[in-house]
Amino acid sequence: MAAILIDGKAIAADIQEHLATEAARLRGAGVIPHLSVVLVGDDPASHTYVRSKVRTAARLGIDSRDYVLPASSPEAEVVALVRRLSEDPGVHGILVQSPLPAPLRFRTVLDALDPRKDVDGLHLYNMGALMAGGTAMPPCTPAGILELLRRSGTDLRGKEAVVVGRSDLVGKPVAFLLLHEHATVTVCHSRTRDLPAVCRRADVLVVAAGRAGMVTGEFIKPGAVVIDVGINRVEGRLVGDVDFGSAASVAGAITPVPGGVGPMTITMLMKNTLTAAGAAW
Repeated sequence: MAAILIDGKAIAADIQEHLATEAARLRGAGVIPHLSVVLVGDDPASHTYVRSKVRTAARLGIDSRDYVLPASSPEAEVVALVRRLSEDPGVHGILVQSPLPAPLRFRTVLDALDPRKDVDGLHLYNMGALMAGGTAMPPCTPAGILELLRRSGTDLRGKEAVVVGRSDLVGKPVAFLLLHEHATVTVCHSRTRDLPAVCRRADVLVVAAGRAGMVTGEFIKPGAVVIDVGINRVEGRLVGDVDFGSAASVAGAITPVPGGVGPMTITMLMKNTLTAAGAAW
């Protein structure tokens, strides 16, 4: 029996409709939600992502401005810009687009950011708050994963969840979010022994390994929910970290690539921006 498809595009569209209503309410109350994006260098993928974020913000009624700096910009100049935006009362959310070109240090730049405006949820304050039990600014991709699970009817209480990947961007924060939902969580990485056997224990399997098609059907417990975070370009097409064909024949539900986690990431960015502007959920 084929797995149920968890449609991230449809779920994101439903959430964005609610976000647009909240943005209109804020504007009616005299608050103009504003997102500032800091982009350093000429990485094509980063420029594409920023254009997509700006378009989505405009569609939802969120003002935005992007600050594009050359790759040769001194770190002190980037830090000064982030501090200036942090001090601007008209700016509610700030996103520092990663990766930053060398020798700029992402953590140093991010440390200059007011954590209340950290709509990416990656400031050390927000990451610590997440570990301690919750934050108003969760990292966008992990928050999107939790929304996909909730809206697909997955009850996480008492379930065994396995996360493949331990990055600060996805693996670690999604593990804490799953713990807060009362799942029992195992985080796997490159040194995990017998990875397929560990994955087969999972009622919920989140894969953020960064390797195309690494997880196949033999890694999956029959009926498990599989969330594929990977985005890899192979022979001109986008594929995930999960081999969709073999996985879908075993799983109970699965996200596609594209159209699964991806649309949720930008949606959660917009939600965090509205939260920073004073939205009440």
